[in-house]
Amino acid sequence: MRNNTTRFETLYKTALDAGATAARNITPTPMTVVAHTNPLDDNSPATKSYFVPDGVCGFGWVSLKGNTAFGRWAKKNGFARRGYPTGLRISSKLMTQSLARNEAWAEGFAAVLRENGIDAYGQSRID
Repeated sequence: MRNNTTRFETLYKTALDAGATAARNITPTPMTVVAHTNPLDDNSPATKSYFVPDGVCGFGWVSLKGNTAFGRWAKKNGFARRGYPTGLRISSKLMTQSLARNEAWAEGFAAVLRENGIDAYGQSRID
């Protein structure tokens, strides 16, 4: 058991690093958000505009099976929580609302798990 704990701690840290590196190495598509005098009419005069360099807002996470040794370890240690509709979920640890960066984090993290025999995949949702 102790051997698995040490191995899983190392794997988790490696996956965190890979996720952070993937997020840092992408360039999100920037966007401009425009507020109109009539919020229901995009043709009404614009009152303000905001430049968002990190693009669309959203979330990223990694989905994995909960009935595996790594899944049980991650849940027990507070790194994973119940996923929907099944399994477990490890949410992006980035301090950003950027969908692109959170997606990249999830894919990078999941890739490390897959390379180590754990069935995992990145997921995301626009906010």
